[in-house]
Amino acid sequence: MKRVHLIGICGTAMAALAAMLKQRGWDVRGSDANVYPPMSLFLRDEGITILSGFRAEHITPDLDLVIVGNAISRGNPEVEEVLDRKIRHASLPEAIRDQFLWASRSIVIAGTHGKTTTTALAAWLLTSAGADPSMLVGGIAANFGERGSSYRLGRGRDFIIEGDEYDSAFFDKTAKFLKYLPDIAVVNNIEFDHADIYADLDAIRLAFRRFANLVPRRGLLLLGADSADALALREQARCSVETFGLSETADWRARDLKVTPTGTTFRVSRRQTFFGAFEVPLVGEHNVRNALAALAVAAAVGLSTTEIVDGLRQFKGVRRRLEAIATVGGVTVYDDFAHHPTAVAATLAALRAAHPAGRIRAVFEPRSASSCRRVFQKDFARAFGQADDVILAAVYRSSLPEAERLSPEKLVADLTAAGHRARYIPSVDDIVETLARERQEGDLVVFMSNGGFGGIHEKLLAALAC
Repeated sequence: MKRVHLIGICGTAMAALAAMLKQRGWDVRGSDANVYPPMSLFLRDEGITILSGFRAEHITPDLDLVIVGNAISRGNPEVEEVLDRKIRHASLPEAIRDQFLWASRSIVIAGTHGKTTTTALAAWLLTSAGADPSMLVGGIAANFGERGSSYRLGRGRDFIIEGDEYDSAFFDKTAKFLKYLPDIAVVNNIEFDHADIYADLDAIRLAFRRFANLVPRRGLLLLGADSADALALREQARCSVETFGLSETADWRARDLKVTPTGTTFRVSRRQTFFGAFEVPLVGEHNVRNALAALAVAAAVGLSTTEIVDGLRQFKGVRRRLEAIATVGGVTVYDDFAHHPTAVAATLAALRAAHPAGRIRAVFEPRSASSCRRVFQKDFARAFGQADDVILAAVYRSSLPEAERLSPEKLVADLTAAGHRARYIPSVDDIVETLARERQEGDLVVFMSNGGFGGIHEKLLAALAC
């Protein structure tokens, strides 16, 4: 039996990889400094041992492989032990490629925005149609398992994987998606993001050009027609290219969108020929684009229109993607992963389209490496336009130099000058008290953060119940 140790096991993708290796018959264990209950319970249920903290003695002589998460750096005692003893090691994307992708038809979903939802959608369409694919996604897809899952191991030929442009490991600063051997590649859109590892938009463009250049001649490249930088990738493609979007020039075009509080209906044409009428229980134009990409993938692997219609209708979404947590005391609370200005704007526009008369109260925690930086200061001032009330929490990465750090006070001033109600409330408890005290029947409170936000969701629900 092969033995593997994962350094930094509690990330979503690392934990999913651990579970997949376990199902393949490996003896799997891992370590992490922050073992929080949801992930520890998941790993425990999968029969995987978690070692608390990073210690050199965790690296034992019987290991066949050590997988190093991209949040791990030099100086970590386990990394130092691995290097000193020259133990075989790999990044997460290398391990995924070597253990799962060489023998599969690899379907890689990439783009600055929408890749998690699109990956989950495409995986579900193939699963519901009986294709029995494998899947790895950077979120919890509700259709898979009783409590949702970020992975699936099937017996079919297709492996659908979220293609992240973030770097791979401390020893490999290239994008993860460059390891994923794409036979079918999707690029939803391209924008500047990850300011901690990419210098500018040109650096992002280069990474995506390299990704598109990996698709073989017999493969398929699907490009978002509403993103100029994504569309530009067709110029160097050596494979078939199809486009998708709301643009009249898109090969796969959605039109006649109708949004309700519970979903969106739309009609699709393929190269100006009617393809079908669809309904997806997601709201917003951005989710229609995600659905278009997923159905284009499904059509490419041979699913019928009827199978796609049925699959989209049954989709249950992804946790933390405009997820309605609960309605308490007439207030509906949503959780959303948005941390980029474009994602914030899309989330709020979707919520407004679904609830045109509701009061939207947007609560934003600048937490990601990009959202904490001043590079997006002006963009965030525009992103909150659909909210009736904006509350900004403390900047999570407070150690950034002030000249580089997002200024919540300046953002509040800019929003106020533009006619929006905005406040800076650093404390989670103070935010909860404010929201509860000012609540009105029909309020829509949406928390936006790519982290746990100090348990603010549970705290507000408890306060609203009083």
